[in-house]
Amino acid sequence: MPKDALMTTVEPIKPQRLRLGLCMWVAGMLGVVALTVTVLPQLVADVTPAAPLWLVLLASTAQSALLVAVAVWLGVVLAPKVGFRAAAFEAAVTAGSIRSALRPQLRPSLVAGVVGGVGLFAIGGFGFPAALAEVEHQFTVPIIARVLYGGVTEELLLRWGLMTVLVWLAWRFLQYRRGTPRPLYVWLAIVVSALLFGAGHLPAAAMQAGELTGYVVLFIVGTNTTFGVLFGYLYWRYGLEAAIIAHAFAHLVSYVLSLGVA
Repeated sequence: MPKDALMTTVEPIKPQRLRLGLCMWVAGMLGVVALTVTVLPQLVADVTPAAPLWLVLLASTAQSALLVAVAVWLGVVLAPKVGFRAAAFEAAVTAGSIRSALRPQLRPSLVAGVVGGVGLFAIGGFGFPAALAEVEHQFTVPIIARVLYGGVTEELLLRWGLMTVLVWLAWRFLQYRRGTPRPLYVWLAIVVSALLFGAGHLPAAAMQAGELTGYVVLFIVGTNTTFGVLFGYLYWRYGLEAAIIAHAFAHLVSYVLSLGVA
């Protein structure tokens, strides 16, 4: 998305807004379901759950569905106010050209995805905490879950939802709704949402490793924050789909590279 597009603050009419939110929610739920049915059973395999597994899966899915719905709707309402776009999603619900909407986003997102995938693969081979490496073979996140949840759901939650809200808050209360959000405020939102993105991976790491050492925390938060900044920048400059494609493609590239050394 060109920088000039940040000046665009026209909101979709209400029926389109509702369809946009529903479309995004369904996309996000694909990742939720993929992660829940493939990973949650592994997490509870060595413990005796207080409820049947199907009920645990249902409760986890329902909780995530609500969280995705809130993040999506906040983005749908606030993103147009601060000039953020999800051009392909918008085209999908307005009978527009999805191909045309994606065209300006593809090159930067694919380049970022390749760089991110190579970096992710390299990080996994060098510097990976021994505490996590020891249990990695017991806990596997299938590539479909990485692509759908990491690439789509996390971007809807962290970029479309959280980052948009942070930028809107700064624009509303510090800039008093004047003009477009200042780059400083956007960068602050990018970094804060990226830090939360990194910290959000700690509970899963704790369940795997048991104890989180300082190095493990620094590795997880630092690595994921770096990627979060990259995806946040893509969202700001090109659109939500650029962040989604880059995130998903990074997982794919890393996975393909790992097959070569397996």
